[in-house]
Formats: sequence, C-alpha cells, structure tokens
Amino acid sequence: MKYFKKLVRPYIAWSAVVIIIPLIMMLLYAFTNSGNSLLNIQFTFENFKRFAEPVYLNVFLKSLKLGLLTVAICLVLGYALAYIIAQFKESTQNVLILLVTVPMWINMLLRTYAWISILSDNGLLNALLSKLGLEPVSMMYTDFAVMIGQVCDFLPFMIIPIHTSLSKMDKSFIEASYDLGANPVQTFFKVVFKLSIPGVLNGVIMVFLLSISTFVIPKLLGGGQYVLMGNLIESQFVSVGDWNFGSAISIILAVIILFAIRWMKKVDAADN
Repeated sequence: MKYFKKLVRPYIAWSAVVIIIPLIMMLLYAFTNSGNSLLNIQFTFENFKRFAEPVYLNVFLKSLKLGLLTVAICLVLGYALAYIIAQFKESTQNVLILLVTVPMWINMLLRTYAWISILSDNGLLNALLSKLGLEPVSMMYTDFAVMIGQVCDFLPFMIIPIHTSLSKMDKSFIEASYDLGANPVQTFFKVVFKLSIPGVLNGVIMVFLLSISTFVIPKLLGGGQYVLMGNLIESQFVSVGDWNFGSAISIILAVIILFAIRWMKKVDAADN
C-alpha cells in the first residue's frame, strides 16, 4: 500500500499543476474584474451577466445547434460503421478500428487545411463539378463546411466506444431473440441497440463536448466572422485580453457539459 501511495504522488502533483491550479485561477478570474492582475481583487457577477446579452446568447445557441447536429450525424454514421465492423472476425476488426484511428494521428490543423483545399471555390470538389458540367458551389464559410469538418474530425470518437459495446455483447441474447420469434428489426432495436447504449452515450458525450468547444474548425472553415463558443473564448483570452469574461464563459460551458453528462448517465441508469 505504501509503495502504491508513492507511485500515486507524482500523478497527484502533476494533476495539481496542470488541472487544479489552472481551474482555481479560472474561477478567480471569472468572479473578479481585475483584468490580468490578481492584485486589488473585486468580486463580481458582471462577467456572468454579460453572457445573457443577446449577442453572446446567439453564439451559444448557434454552438448548441451545430453541436447537436454534429452529434446526430456522427451517431447515425458512427453506429452504422461500428455495427458493420463488429460483424467481422476479431483480427479483421482490429485492422478496421486501426484504420478508423489513423486520421486521429494527423494534427487537427492539417486535417482542417485539407478540407479547405477540398471545399474552396477552386478546390477539388468544385473542380469535379466543373468536369461533370455542373455549376461550382460556394461551400466555404458556411454551416455546411463547419459541419463537414467537425463530423470528419470527431467521427472516430463515436465509432470506437460504440464498437467496444457491440464487440463485448453476448451474442446469445441475439440468438434468444430470434428463437422467441423476433424479426431482425425488432432484434436490433430491442436487443442490440439497448445493449450498446453505454457506448452510444460515451460517444455522444465525447462528440458533443468536442464539437461545442472547438475553435480551430469554425475559425478556418467558417471564416473569421464565424463565431462559436470556442472562438468566443479564444478571442477573449488572445485578442481582446478580457480574461475575466473569457473565464466566465469557460465556466458556463463546463457547467453545461457537466449537466449534459449527468443527464446522460441518468438515462443510462434508467435503461439498465
């Protein structure tokens, strides 16, 4: 036990430095109006009240809409791909999951720049449309471009947890469903999908968390005027220099995500 405690100490110290201390600093900035200095602290709720202004609420609602849409698309595509992969033998599944994770090895910035070369007015997709005799389509700096970037970047985070649930599923439940007279559709929704709900919830949580807080994809594919929650937080810290308001937005976003996770855990517990 003493040896175990010694092993844990470096981890606790590292967590305190990179997680706990920055979180405390962020809380201090969120509830003060002292700028970038912690001297002469004055506690206030003004930073949170500012978030209720229409311009910031519109940013939040747009982020929420795109986040939920990204989750929905990733869930449909991710579940289908995870289900198909789970039908192969184990060695083949390992190879296919490896192929799913390969894009995650590439830096997100490089992947996003690749989509710029595909979706831009002179990009590969419009070049293909021209070859087919069709008019070019303006896709950059739209919801469509941002959605494509987010779905392609975050899809593996949906596929992997769902595949884990499906691959660990006891196949005897499926056989029992067929023996009791259920058809393939009934078996899927009443047996397969219900047993894979833990993986679905984990995938939904991860994709929602990433999509609502990302700032690289909206900034590059949505243009400088395309502002989501992640971009708003980045601009407050980097461009505007208002660390207090930026910290308040970060706290609000963290609370929303925690409530979403708690609600999904309750749904999972109710299904079980």
